[in-house]
Amino acid sequence: MANKPSIPKGTRDFGPMEMAKRNYIFNTIKEVYAIYGFQQIETPALESLQTLMGKYGEEGDKLLFKILNSGDYFKGITDEDLLGRDTLKLQTRLAEKGLRYDLTVPFARYVVMHRNELQLPFKRYQIQPVWRADRPQKGRYREFYQCDADVVGSESLLNEVELMQIIDTVFVRFGIRIKIKINNRKILSGIAEVIGAQDKIVQITTAIDKLDKIGLEKVNAELIEDGIATNAVERLQPILRMSGTNEEKLETISHVLSESEMGLKGVKETRFILDTLRQIGLSNEIELDLTLARGLNYYTGAIFEVKALDVEIGSITGGGRYDNLTGIFGMPGLSGVGISFGADRIYDVLNVLKLFPKRNITNTQLLFVNFGWKETEYILPMVSKIRKAGVRTEVFPDETKMKKQMSYANAKQIPFVAIVGETEMKEGKLTLKDMMTGEQLSLTVDQLIQKVQV
Repeated sequence: MANKPSIPKGTRDFGPMEMAKRNYIFNTIKEVYAIYGFQQIETPALESLQTLMGKYGEEGDKLLFKILNSGDYFKGITDEDLLGRDTLKLQTRLAEKGLRYDLTVPFARYVVMHRNELQLPFKRYQIQPVWRADRPQKGRYREFYQCDADVVGSESLLNEVELMQIIDTVFVRFGIRIKIKINNRKILSGIAEVIGAQDKIVQITTAIDKLDKIGLEKVNAELIEDGIATNAVERLQPILRMSGTNEEKLETISHVLSESEMGLKGVKETRFILDTLRQIGLSNEIELDLTLARGLNYYTGAIFEVKALDVEIGSITGGGRYDNLTGIFGMPGLSGVGISFGADRIYDVLNVLKLFPKRNITNTQLLFVNFGWKETEYILPMVSKIRKAGVRTEVFPDETKMKKQMSYANAKQIPFVAIVGETEMKEGKLTLKDMMTGEQLSLTVDQLIQKVQV
């Protein structure tokens, strides 16, 4: 008996309806990126391990999917090497390539390799799958998509403003109510400086980033456990408890950071972004959140995250400013800023809120019933004209019972069925059935096209 087929844990199949929904997400994001002048690139699924290793930290390196060399990958490996069981040493000789872990490092490699061809600032977007050898669990997969947009070669804060507009526009199109949270790496560095714990910036920000999840008391305990002095933790309390409008928070933090040049620069940058967005006007709320502390080893300026207001779920978009994207490949000093939409989480939110469009993501709009070759031969020129008009149309291929053909239309959620029998052929018309309402109309081909395209 043959083994039942399966797929690796942490991966998924996507059927036609799921793909239609996913493509709705990707196409919406692509359309908005294009409106703001971003150009699409793609990079290979495979990268050399030399490109990938050492870019994500020790834990990240362990999560890289490594690919055995082609042919005799044991060539040059001795029995002594194998018995030594030195995994790190062996893998560098057995595997030279790996699946990409994210889109950022490949993008950095792309910029360095193609720097003489690029017009700076370079505005790129990329929507492709990435792979991580992580432990699969709910909401965490080994293969998933990232939808990134970055601007490199410009330090202007107008880039941050535009990215906030892109976020706002995308979620308005989806119909998802959101809150955009913004902070600045320089503000957080300034906070660590004024409380006398500059060398503990990573521990401070890692702890306060958990404030929403574990509460103030546990955050304070974690700070002390990480070796931060009690008086420094006490000086941090007004910041952790800060409330009010964005402007009130900026005024308060300006006073707190009055002795920190770095911190005040972060306040100035944040004020510019918020003031400019207020003049432009966003449909969704943007909030200064001084406890937002994502990816501090990577980001150097503005940082932001997006939360859905009507569904309990983690961040659905994030990003920020970085000053040395390409430095890891020997091209230092190129500043950039970027965002990444979490397509899988957005999919879940749209599903929960029932916000996917009903008809415009259906593959087929119109199905012609097959009564036999005489009728089929008659309708084929009509079908050709209807398809040229942009209507997604099928002809049922087999002459079979009407009930089976209607069941096919229902199963595929095809909204309209065209019926052409002897009566219709004599009159030069078609009978169009609306599968939602059951209404039937006698129409010409041109009238049918108008009706289905509405």
